[in-house]
Amino acid sequence: MGSRDLKTEYRHIPVLLHECRENLALKAGETYCDCTLGGAGHAIELAHDIEPGGMLIGIDQDEMAHRAAAERMEAEMPDVRFLPLRGNFAQLDELLLAAKIPGVDAFLFDLGVSSPQLDISSRGFSYAQDAPLDMRMDPGKQNLTAAEIINTSTEADLTWILRTYGEEKWAPRIAQFIIRQRQIAPVTTTTQLVELIRAAIPQGARKTRGNPAKRTFQALRIKVNAELDALESGLDAAIRWLNPGGRIAVISYHSLEDRIVKEKFAQLAKGCVCPPEAPFCVCGHEPILTIKTKRPLVADEEEIERNPRSKSAKLRVAQKTDIAR
Repeated sequence: MGSRDLKTEYRHIPVLLHECRENLALKAGETYCDCTLGGAGHAIELAHDIEPGGMLIGIDQDEMAHRAAAERMEAEMPDVRFLPLRGNFAQLDELLLAAKIPGVDAFLFDLGVSSPQLDISSRGFSYAQDAPLDMRMDPGKQNLTAAEIINTSTEADLTWILRTYGEEKWAPRIAQFIIRQRQIAPVTTTTQLVELIRAAIPQGARKTRGNPAKRTFQALRIKVNAELDALESGLDAAIRWLNPGGRIAVISYHSLEDRIVKEKFAQLAKGCVCPPEAPFCVCGHEPILTIKTKRPLVADEEEIERNPRSKSAKLRVAQKTDIAR
């Protein structure tokens, strides 16, 4: 694929861009790290705010996204210092250490699968297009695929994966149908899996829940890419690397991600942790973060109409306290 095609494939509308810009409040000369670089949708726009003298660090494990972002930055923002780092944000500590970054003023995480990954059918993320059951965000380094999970997991394990990561009410029936089918032949394509899901979920339930495969595909993608573990590690590392007064913004797309972000921010924003019955504070505990969004910010009707994928997006933002180490 030529560079022109690649940039086109990976060009997407950044979600909640105005809200990210307003709350990250980037300034000239600051260091901004986009932990989910993708096609540089957010990065290109926010990089304007760190000129002159700022640095943009872009992290992504997807090789195609990395090349597309680098090409866009060179073409559209040639004067910005751009440091692309290849890897998962779960490896944030080692990536920033290797790059000798002293500290970061702002982090952005735009979680979940990117629009281009959904749109490129061969990646196997989309239930709307026929493709091999893959779902790896970094095929060059990952071995586990969605097909392997589907065809080797026990019925109990499949049920747990679909119920835990997809919050799928019909997980036991879907797992049962998958096990029955693979005794005849392996389930290897997205279309095969969608048909099994349609058969497993009663017709009455299918009418009110949108595409019945959505939750199962979400669950498999999260499992294949260990997304929730990566999020925990990435958040912890980002908060460590923030300079005093630095900001961190996280866009999530489902309740599992949002819960992790909400609880992490709340935990680190606590002051005294002494028991309520203590007559005075003896712990000396100081809050590490100040929460800037008491409730998550969501897209307005105009943005949802322009970009339907923003409908489920939730943005939470926190700022590192000046006393945090």
